Amino acid sequence: MSDILDVARQQVLEGGKGLSEAQVLECLTLPDDRLEDLLALAHEVRMRWCGPEVEVEGIVSLKTGGCPEDCHFCSQSGQFTSPVRAVWLNIPELVEAAKETAKTGATEFCIVAAVRGPDERLMSQVREGVAAINAAVEINIACSLGMLTQDQVDELAALGVHRYNHNLETARSHFPNVVTTHTWEERWDTLRMVKDAGMEVCCGGIIGMGETVEQRAEFAAQLAALDPDEVPLNFLAPRPGTPFADRPLVEGTEALKTIAAFRLALPRTILRYAGGRELTLGDLGTRDGMLGGINAIIVGNYLTTLGRPAEQDLALLTDLHMPIKALSKTL
Repeated sequence: MSDILDVARQQVLEGGKGLSEAQVLECLTLPDDRLEDLLALAHEVRMRWCGPEVEVEGIVSLKTGGCPEDCHFCSQSGQFTSPVRAVWLNIPELVEAAKETAKTGATEFCIVAAVRGPDERLMSQVREGVAAINAAVEINIACSLGMLTQDQVDELAALGVHRYNHNLETARSHFPNVVTTHTWEERWDTLRMVKDAGMEVCCGGIIGMGETVEQRAEFAAQLAALDPDEVPLNFLAPRPGTPFADRPLVEGTEALKTIAAFRLALPRTILRYAGGRELTLGDLGTRDGMLGGINAIIVGNYLTTLGRPAEQDLALLTDLHMPIKALSKTL
């Protein structure tokens, strides 16, 4: 039987065609002594199909906590005893956060709200926030506001929102074990509308929520079918008070195999390091992932967890000779 890495070299590196679900599973189940080879190939694929640039993004929460949904990983759910309570950010603070983000060299600033979907109050805050940010600083604006109606999709597109983030979170077959208050299909429908409206699609998920290795491969294939512009890969950082509070951290080698396998499934996609990398991988692992297929990072803190100081990540990129992607003047 052909070695999966030889197959991937031909199919993905040379041909630009992502791995299938079965092929991703082969990569995820490679023995640990093949990890270095897997990461090296994923890095070659990233350099060939995406180039050396790294996209840097900052995120800020417009509304934190008090969400009615029961996503079992999330301390912002109003259904759990986790210590995050509902907070709204005012517009001047939002603009200040966008300016600080731009100073790091980031090209993307994401406004996030912990909601099932936006109501009129939130949409009016987003309207005001987008206008204020655009007036104050040159940066692409992304939003993550939950599930949308067609009218809301159209309005965000008209406001000039560059990218919409809505994670599928996990494989379709595992989703009911993670969320019960809405379906995977509802999330998928929002993503299709966003794509059809011409906005970029950012869609990823969280590794380490009790899914099998087969379900990780399934998830990679489902993301490939969506063909998103960006895939943020999170690793579960168990939050106190949530149903997943006692889940173990993903092992570092497992995390790195997942990063590389997802790169081989999605050769042209922006693959972003997101939450949990600091706990799961530490400084050395962060470097390994950047040399194993990752080509974007969130700098600073996440929504309810602390990240690494932005300066550390920016220094790492300098060490690795990976230029920060410049803001495209054509947008």
